[in-house]
Amino acid sequence: MSTDDYLIFRPDDVDLSRSPLRKSIREPTYVLGAFNPGFTRLPNGNLLLMVRVAEALAEPVSGDCARAIRWTPGGYVLDRHALHGIHMDDPRQFALRDRNPRLLGLTSLSWLLPVELTGDARRIVAVHYDKAIGPSASFLEYGVEDARISLVGGSWWMTVCGVSAERHCTAMYHSVNGLDYRLLGVVLDHQNKDMLLFEGKVDGKYMALTRPLGEVYFAYPEDSEWLGGPAINMAQSPDGLHWKPLDTPGIRARKGTTSTQRIGGGSQPVLTPDGWMLIYHGVEKQGAVGIYRSFWALLDRHDPSSILRLEDEAPLLEADPALTRDIAHQMYLPTPVVFTTGVADAGDSYIVASGEADLACRITYLPKERFR
Repeated sequence: MSTDDYLIFRPDDVDLSRSPLRKSIREPTYVLGAFNPGFTRLPNGNLLLMVRVAEALAEPVSGDCARAIRWTPGGYVLDRHALHGIHMDDPRQFALRDRNPRLLGLTSLSWLLPVELTGDARRIVAVHYDKAIGPSASFLEYGVEDARISLVGGSWWMTVCGVSAERHCTAMYHSVNGLDYRLLGVVLDHQNKDMLLFEGKVDGKYMALTRPLGEVYFAYPEDSEWLGGPAINMAQSPDGLHWKPLDTPGIRARKGTTSTQRIGGGSQPVLTPDGWMLIYHGVEKQGAVGIYRSFWALLDRHDPSSILRLEDEAPLLEADPALTRDIAHQMYLPTPVVFTTGVADAGDSYIVASGEADLACRITYLPKERFR
């Protein structure tokens, strides 16, 4: 195992006695995963992981019902779903039977835990339980997931995936110090995920990657190089809150690659001398979850819809079983998953933050020459 590729934060590093759920849930819980961290550099030079903590009931089944955790203005409650009315093909969720469109329930509720690292990301400085972010609005009632953080114009913008029966949306938080965040509300509607702001404006406007999902996609012609399905789109905004999608397509899956199921944004796009560099994930169809790998692309600095380089064949990062060997007993996904969520400059290298196996937080040093 390389000293430049390691796990920095694991499920057992979370102190559940300080979880936001302790305010009203007395049932025993455990950490299903501490993973997919937003990643940014703080004003003091340290790095911040905004870790997604997926907290699950130790006994999710009681009698003839499965139970799910839900936030309400009065506290957290447990909803009951009759076992004969659900089925599971993914350990992270269950589906109600005979419902069209498909209706899901979660086996855990996610909240965000700020973990401060040294400037080289090799040691934990502090775990800020007092600044943890849990659900605080009805559009977040089933959890706050997969933070992505970008520093734009001297302040920090954090997108999250909000899960609720109302909508599966992207919500925005804002911070003036990188550590204390204020909820601004919904910015993208149902199932538009993996939103990442560019770390800098383009022609005076905020820019972002988006990834809308849907139940229907249309096929490209047989002789096209592209595959239909979920892909990375782009949007622009005058203020960071009101977003218009670009008319042109963004990064799409190509035939002949392993990204046959979907692709989506990973790290915040950062400006290099050659253009905007970003790391994204591609998913190969296998089982219910799929195999997740990280790839990278380079976009034109003046027109990010123009893709200068697309490295979508040889993965930049793949899941590494050696990293999770000592916590293999906590593994629950049947396929290899690495899910990159942020990048920070470290001189001759980039420090890349990822979720490993939907279980822990991974740090990888990659030399900048790898992106040339």
